Amino acid sequence: MSEPTTRRDLAAIARRWIEEVWRPNDAPPFEELHAPGFRDRGAPSGRGTDRDAYAASIAELFAAFPDFIASVDDLVVDPEAGSVGVRWSASGTHRGVFEGIAPSGRTVAFRGIEIIRVRDGRIVERWGEWDGIDLLRQLRGAAPARGEG
Repeated sequence: MSEPTTRRDLAAIARRWIEEVWRPNDAPPFEELHAPGFRDRGAPSGRGTDRDAYAASIAELFAAFPDFIASVDDLVVDPEAGSVGVRWSASGTHRGVFEGIAPSGRTVAFRGIEIIRVRDGRIVERWGEWDGIDLLRQLRGAAPARGEG
């Protein structure tokens, strides 16, 4: 049986996830925050959905954008469901191959939305979408789209 998680606890887990896991550092709390049975429900076709595959995808992102930094723009917390919606923004400098595109040295900015489900203080599922088309445009030299949405 899972422990009840408060709105405050869920918000703190989501903020920590974005502000610590999604920023390159020496000791991200990845293992601590993700349950062993974690599932990435937003994984693209051809990539695994387990915790190890998700960790590898983050490492690939950091290899392409070593100064990647994400921040929370908005949280929507549902304590009854144990879930948090996170609207985030991020930036980084393209220093490694990303999606087959050679390093450009360009600094890019992009946004996305994640939904995480938490059980017993750890993330058990994640769904996510980010503006990949805008990111690819920037990597190819076009200015980022800046519409509010």
